[in-house]
Amino acid sequence: MKRINRTNDYLFKRIFGSEEGKDALIGFLNAVLKPPPGQELTSVELLDRELDPKYLLDKAARLDILAKTATGTLVNIEVQVVNKYNIDKRTLFYWAGLYYGQLGSGEDFIHLRKTITINLLGFNWFADAGKYHYTFHIREDQTGELLNDDLEIHFLELRKIAGLKRKPQNDLEEWLLYFNNIQGEEMEEIAMGNPGIRKALTIEQIFLKDKKERRLYELREKAVRDEISMLAGARAEGRVDAICMFLDVRFGKASQGLQRKVRSISKLEALDRIINQIYTATSLEDAGSIVDNAITR
Repeated sequence: MKRINRTNDYLFKRIFGSEEGKDALIGFLNAVLKPPPGQELTSVELLDRELDPKYLLDKAARLDILAKTATGTLVNIEVQVVNKYNIDKRTLFYWAGLYYGQLGSGEDFIHLRKTITINLLGFNWFADAGKYHYTFHIREDQTGELLNDDLEIHFLELRKIAGLKRKPQNDLEEWLLYFNNIQGEEMEEIAMGNPGIRKALTIEQIFLKDKKERRLYELREKAVRDEISMLAGARAEGRVDAICMFLDVRFGKASQGLQRKVRSISKLEALDRIINQIYTATSLEDAGSIVDNAITR
């Protein structure tokens, strides 16, 4: 294996969702949740079930981790590499399922416990280029008063921490660099001072030596690659249709040649450049220049 992908959700689950990986999981959770001194997590109970390997090629399969703390707080961790443009609603949906799922028939609401969702994102969702960790609660709009502490949602954007180009300044930044797949001396230096990451690396090496586990890892990689390809294709098709519809409405039959050129474009980046500028075209010549410039850039 030339380069390991630590955001492969099968590998993630094998490390952080296993009994032997609990120290790594606890270290990561303390880094994200930042409990007050003396209240750090020291133990968790893993609640999720084993995934049947036959579902590894299922692009819709969720390989998340669900744990319960000593106080009864539920913590769900999910790695989301592919941007499906619904992470906000998806997160609320799964959070709600975990929250109401705590109660059986006839049980009192007092038994509901705090429920935390942590999303590791392989894409940027929020606009602030310098902020990589977002935490949400339910608060009153004007006063900021907390309704209650039962909802807590975290988003961690891996691309942004990779773009900081500096040494990590805290445990969370160390973990996010780990998930950005850094190797060599930089990783070794971080692991020396971070026992949770050191444990994760140890399990990772054992995992990589197991041929069966590596095969399952590779199957999951294929599923994600297929999903990325499918989504990119759907997005490209949608952009082509929007551009051609504009050309047809704005310039009529005279634009058919340009529409054929647009339909021959498969690169999403070029289509994005066109769709961001095409509505400024005041003539068919302007539109043609926009298309040509987008292709040649």
